[in-house]
Amino acid sequence: MLKLSALLFFLFSLSFAQLRVVATYPWIGEIVREVGKERVSLYVIAKPTEDFHFVVPKPSHIARLRNADLLVINGASLEVGFIPPLLQQSNNPKIQPGREGFLDLSQFMELIEKQENVSREMGDVHPEGNPHFHLDPHNIPVLARAIGDRMCQLDQKNCPYYRSNLEDFLRRWNTKLKDWDAGFSRLKGLRVMQYHKTYNYLFKRYGIETAGTIEPLPGIPPTAKHLERLKREVGDRGVKFVVLEGFRRGERSAEGLAQTLKVRVLVLPQDVGVEGAKDLFTLFDEILRRLSQ
Repeated sequence: MLKLSALLFFLFSLSFAQLRVVATYPWIGEIVREVGKERVSLYVIAKPTEDFHFVVPKPSHIARLRNADLLVINGASLEVGFIPPLLQQSNNPKIQPGREGFLDLSQFMELIEKQENVSREMGDVHPEGNPHFHLDPHNIPVLARAIGDRMCQLDQKNCPYYRSNLEDFLRRWNTKLKDWDAGFSRLKGLRVMQYHKTYNYLFKRYGIETAGTIEPLPGIPPTAKHLERLKREVGDRGVKFVVLEGFRRGERSAEGLAQTLKVRVLVLPQDVGVEGAKDLFTLFDEILRRLSQ
């Protein structure tokens, strides 16, 4: 009788087992939460306050990856500095590249700014293209479906539940998308300067012009010579803001350049959990609100 009770408890536990998912960035984690809700155990590697290019790998990350059923990454080489060593040390064959438990979201995107020939002289470029595609709200439904499909593939018994959650999320998202399209479209022709080409997908979508970047090359800190050139070339082009991601708040070269150009520094959220963006919906609400000032 005791053995039968133990078996029944074991089977009951299995029926409520959670799919163990690791996401590299908070915005990816938010999609996983929307689709999986309580039937997913989620761990997010990067903090929203970290530069997404330079996340520090930690032993705690290895432990989570070791037991994961699914790893979802941004891709396009954005995680190249921290995911390969973490994967190697995890010793988890299920989540290695090429396996069902490894999902690279960049594979579902049409990337901009692809580089055919890459050298160190070009800075920290991504040969596959600009990796910050999540900041175009029109890309989120495609990415959500990719995540939902993979979760269904790995956890078929819960697939109807995931599908229902996904469709509910997409209904809410598409309703908001109409508001964002209307709001961002009013900003067409706005000229800004960026520190890094983080918002290029968003700006391309809605006709916002980047007059220049404070980085002379991707990942390369600005030199005095580059900043002087920016002052000369951009000073008369009607730039309204110098745009920074949340993790660059207080960056001195941007502050100094903005003061010289007599424009405002505008800090925008780049991910969920920073600068007033508590979820994916408020991420775009807050970006729109701040750019509309």
